Amino acid sequence: MFTKILIANRGEIACRVMETAQRMGVSCVAVHSDVDASAKHVQMADEAVHIGRAAPAESYLNGAVIIQAALETGAQAIHPGYGFLSENPDFVDAVEAAGLTFIGPSAGAIRKMGLKDAAKVLMEQAGVPVVPGYHGDNQDPEHLAGAADTIGYPVLIKAVAGGGGKGMRLVEAPEDFATALDSARSEARTAFGNDAVLVEKFVSKPRHIEVQVFGDGTHAVHLFERDCSLQRRHQKVIEEAPAPGMTAEMRAAMGQAGVRAAEAIGYKGAGTVEFIVDASDGLRPDRFWFMEMNTRLQVEHPVTEAITGVDLVEWQLRVASGETLPMRQDDLTITGHAFEARLYAEDVPKGFLPATGTLTHLQFPVGCRADSGVRAGDTISPWYDPMIAKVTVHGPTRAVALEQLHSALRRTEVAGTVTNLAFLGALTRHPGFASGDVDTGLIGRDIEGLAQDVPVSARACVAAAMTALDLVEVRQETGFSLWAPLHRAVQLMAEDVIDLDVQVEGPDRQVWQVGTEVIVAERGGNVWTIGGVAMPPVSVSGGRITVLEHYGQVFDIVDPLDRDAGAAGDTNVVEAPMPGLVKAVFAAVGQPVKEGDRLAILEAMKMEHSLLAARDGVVAEVLTSDGSQVEAGAALVRLEEE
Repeated sequence: MFTKILIANRGEIACRVMETAQRMGVSCVAVHSDVDASAKHVQMADEAVHIGRAAPAESYLNGAVIIQAALETGAQAIHPGYGFLSENPDFVDAVEAAGLTFIGPSAGAIRKMGLKDAAKVLMEQAGVPVVPGYHGDNQDPEHLAGAADTIGYPVLIKAVAGGGGKGMRLVEAPEDFATALDSARSEARTAFGNDAVLVEKFVSKPRHIEVQVFGDGTHAVHLFERDCSLQRRHQKVIEEAPAPGMTAEMRAAMGQAGVRAAEAIGYKGAGTVEFIVDASDGLRPDRFWFMEMNTRLQVEHPVTEAITGVDLVEWQLRVASGETLPMRQDDLTITGHAFEARLYAEDVPKGFLPATGTLTHLQFPVGCRADSGVRAGDTISPWYDPMIAKVTVHGPTRAVALEQLHSALRRTEVAGTVTNLAFLGALTRHPGFASGDVDTGLIGRDIEGLAQDVPVSARACVAAAMTALDLVEVRQETGFSLWAPLHRAVQLMAEDVIDLDVQVEGPDRQVWQVGTEVIVAERGGNVWTIGGVAMPPVSVSGGRITVLEHYGQVFDIVDPLDRDAGAAGDTNVVEAPMPGLVKAVFAAVGQPVKEGDRLAILEAMKMEHSLLAARDGVVAEVLTSDGSQVEAGAALVRLEEE
């Protein structure tokens, strides 16, 4: 076994790997960029090395600097985590050339599975079923369009070197193919440096079911399946294991296909074989097809660990150090059911727009597993993925585990940035998901209801207002007078401006008016109740107050002098919603535009965001250019005054 390893990653996966390695007595070296100098993974490590600036290309993607850090610290092996360099075969070659061990598959195995078209040919040869499609070298747009016609619409355009939903577009009609192809290629070129695509048949009621495999370079086993069908924009939201509705016959067929795939390339370490399943007639062993193989540990690996009792990182370390597979196929069993929900800093009602911010409060409930790379006080940076945590639960049955997930999400407390917490909670209450009737289109079909803001409660308004007026700790000289109750008023902003009035009748009693509703706040000992229920926790950051119940209800304190000035949004200016790189500008001075026209593309947090005109008008100024790095709120395009 190794005595020291370097983890070539950051955030929650770096922390996750350290937990197991340090438990096994293995010393861990962290690497970090400028902005991660005091990050959680750095403080957890036994030692840490600075490797460059914030941009991933200048730090976490700089393989030469990472290898040098491993050599200088005496690390014997490098664990890549996932993302960044985890599936880069050139990095694997460089690691091994330096006399170090790469904790993962060989460069050859990664290359064989790295390009989707070549991987599908290899899988066909290994007897693994593949989706009908075009995986050839001819990338001429007319040829690809002809292939789509032959396959039959709807089709998926997918980046050959893709992953995470990037470079992927669904095309439902021939007339939309050219535009979708251009868009997919542009995104693929940015994300992977390779704009080649393949075209596949789109399955009408698809489920995304993947098989966890593990090999020692000669033999492989599978650790059963995960269902990752709950997706938006082809990115996973909630994963579970085992897959609902799975039969013993289909599990055996999928597991055997996964093992064949792994053994066909001499796979070593943890990997995932992803299948698309046609669930229009239930789960049938003749209705699943190979999509791709991820030659690394997956984000959703905790659900597999929960149902099998296996620590996959421990297995990675043991096999990489020269041991054979720790268990045989017959030794592996499924116990209970597990769910994982991905908690992100993102604005769901605004189209899942990634968000930044400093976490003023972060707390997870007892009884769940929370893998996180951040703590209260940490900043969600625009440079990296905006994941806050993965919340995992495990119960004896699917129904029990789903209730555990619902409870865990309701009791998770986050403040300082907008999150998808309420969206995740809404999914746990979705009747289709609850019954196991899932497919990859579920979120898209029901997005309107799932993405709604949680209505603010009058109780939450009172809790926020008590905090804003400093009435939680009422003092004799400021809270009330001996001659009359003190009357106070405050305005808060949630969806709209909320007017509140209070009569402070003493240090232990307040009568609040919220619209037409009257709510009494009373204190017994050191505990306030509002409307007879204990006051929820509250987090304050500047002029923003977060009441930590119902997934977090956020209020801004309104300055009456500023209210009129900010009441109407400025539709003349298109601003950057977050820090990022201006990928393209489509506006020109004097150009007439219609509401909804795309004026620019901003690249931020590994995704492209189209910036649209808020109204009809004429472009007065273009205040940016292709390739510009801009801050949040920067004016990019201005329209002429109406």
